[in-house]
Amino acid sequence: MEPFLLAALVVVAGALLARQRRETADLRAQNAVLARGLDLRERELRHLADVRLPELMESLHNPGVRVTGPLHDLDREAPAFGQAMRTVTELFAGSAARVRERADLSAKSTLRAMMRAVQSLANEQQLAISDMQERHDDPDVLEGLLRVDHMNAQLGRRAQATAVLCGSWPGQQRSASSMSDVVRGATSRIRDYLRVNMQGPVNAAVTSRAVEPIVLTLAELLDNAARHSRPDTTVEVNFQSTHNGVAIMIDDAGVAMDAEELQRAADLLSGDASVDIHRLGDPPRVGFAVAGVLAARYGFRVSVDTRSPYGGVRAVVFVPSTLLTDVPGERAPEPSAASGPVAESPAPAALTDLPATPGGLPKRTRVAVAERPTGEHEPPAEPDAGAQPPPLRPARETAAGLGAWQRGTRSGRAATPSDGEGPGIESKDLRP
Repeated sequence: MEPFLLAALVVVAGALLARQRRETADLRAQNAVLARGLDLRERELRHLADVRLPELMESLHNPGVRVTGPLHDLDREAPAFGQAMRTVTELFAGSAARVRERADLSAKSTLRAMMRAVQSLANEQQLAISDMQERHDDPDVLEGLLRVDHMNAQLGRRAQATAVLCGSWPGQQRSASSMSDVVRGATSRIRDYLRVNMQGPVNAAVTSRAVEPIVLTLAELLDNAARHSRPDTTVEVNFQSTHNGVAIMIDDAGVAMDAEELQRAADLLSGDASVDIHRLGDPPRVGFAVAGVLAARYGFRVSVDTRSPYGGVRAVVFVPSTLLTDVPGERAPEPSAASGPVAESPAPAALTDLPATPGGLPKRTRVAVAERPTGEHEPPAEPDAGAQPPPLRPARETAAGLGAWQRGTRSGRAATPSDGEGPGIESKDLRP
């Protein structure tokens, strides 16, 4: 019996030992899986904190940033952990987007209120300047007042553009205006207005609700074109009638735009997405953004996808037939011998439209500037029987260019603009 019992004990001991070895191997395998899973989670969490979440935050401000994915195939190796990671990233992205949206709304609300205050002051200043222009006949004083008035118009446009980007409307509804008056109104609001050369105006007018938006859009495009071309070159404005509207073409001889800049411009000009005022640069470049917002609101189109024949950029504002109407009153032909065509040389023509001071400079009246609606053209001023014919003198020649601004003021600013771009904006959208 003893040998039999001994053999049985040996068999049992061997079986137990084999079982223990199997269990030990299984435990070691499980420990290895757990250790690898723990290492995978640690690496993924470190990667999430150091790389993925910062990239995700950056992508909210810059859509061009690509967010890196997980280091491992979590759906295969750790499905539950992978789902948890996706939930975390989605919650983070949603929270960050909401914070960014609230910050953007708050910033726009603050800027909108500030621009309203600026516009109100600009309006009051415009009335004061107009009153002084009525009371002063001295050529030097009047020349200075015209320059101040022109700078005030630029300030109003800059505040107006900023307010539009922040959700405000361009301003008061105006009377229907001819295409040439719309371009003159836009030209009067830029610094280098003397360099704008308008060719071949068409026999069409813009409806009242679209006058101010198109004037502001053209002013931004003209300002961009003038700022990014040599000061000894002109900015050409041409019109092209089509079967369903009129195209206003602006050509400059400045710096061209590469493919990436053109794509970025197309995105802004489409008006499809909300403009992030935090991504407009420093200083902000708002021209294309404002044009896109206004085009989307009012139903016209703006593009810069064509190269200018002068080597720069061609901007095209297409005004559809739904925004066009008949010209509200024909302008009497102006003598070409004394002043030349309006499109070629608007400054002398503008001087002949207004009463003159004894010194030969144009004298603006409240009817001509502050109260006359856009699109209405005042009759030629009656000569003063007791006044001597204005002599030709250097002061009149100096103010000739400012007379062009006055014509634009009459036709393009019947009511002082109520919204514009922030001060100090010197650079053209998307161009170096």
